[in-house]
Amino acid sequence: MLVANGLVKSYGRHRALDGFDLTVEPCEIVGLIGHNGAGKTTFVEIVTGLVRPDAGRIRIGAYDALRSGRAARRLVGVAPQEPALYGSVPVRDNLRLFAGLAGLRGQQRDAAITQVLEELHLSALADRPVGVLSGGQRRRVQAATAMVGSPPLLLLDEPTAGADPETRSALLAAVRSRAEAGAAVVYTTHYLPELVDLDATLALARAGRVIARGTQEELTRNLPGELRVSFADPAEPDLRIPTTDPGADLAALLHSGRTPASVDVRRADLDDLYRSLESAVVDNAATESMEARDAAA
Repeated sequence: MLVANGLVKSYGRHRALDGFDLTVEPCEIVGLIGHNGAGKTTFVEIVTGLVRPDAGRIRIGAYDALRSGRAARRLVGVAPQEPALYGSVPVRDNLRLFAGLAGLRGQQRDAAITQVLEELHLSALADRPVGVLSGGQRRRVQAATAMVGSPPLLLLDEPTAGADPETRSALLAAVRSRAEAGAAVVYTTHYLPELVDLDATLALARAGRVIARGTQEELTRNLPGELRVSFADPAEPDLRIPTTDPGADLAALLHSGRTPASVDVRRADLDDLYRSLESAVVDNAATESMEARDAAA
């Protein structure tokens, strides 16, 4: 559904995207993660046509998105990181506008609005101005504007940032439902447990490019988890041992003659993956700084 190849975008001397590649299939939810400045939002802006890349190609369905313009954009629903709604206008009228932009008219438009209001628990708020809603409610309305035309491609940029539990639950359920119905979804977030709930595949972005792509199991397989050991003797402190082979490390502990009272194995998860990415960013920055000092010397 979405194929992005070799996207490059620079702002002055800063390269926001530097050969960004990403493919998303129908029925797939891709969790796009990475540190701030990795290029996630710039990628979303380029796919939606708000920003034009300096180089690269994008296909959305059968369209070359950089040439076909409006035809490709009609296949895309987007919920931007910063809400873009008309505060003085009721929720229903905001949705009418976005449904019209998606090409819906008359009864088809009204049915789509009713569906998305129910899906995101917004029916009781439909006639209230957006400006009087809570932050979480506005997040749901923004997601509703992306989903109202049932587009085959959804781009959701931090859709639950600052959201309350009700908003988060409703949004995740709606995203799962849309993917099950055939939509391709790009979901950027710093709330990593959401990606587990969504059973998302992952794309890790760093310095303007995707550096790893796969399932959580594939990407965390070689990361260390943790072996947590406690002892019956209160004078003996608990142990937390980073490990990629908990069986071997436990065997070594038992061989040493120490007898645990309890053992718990924590496998590597998305938080470990994200921390490894952040650590790589710090190490890379430190290396570049040293190289700059050496060059100056």
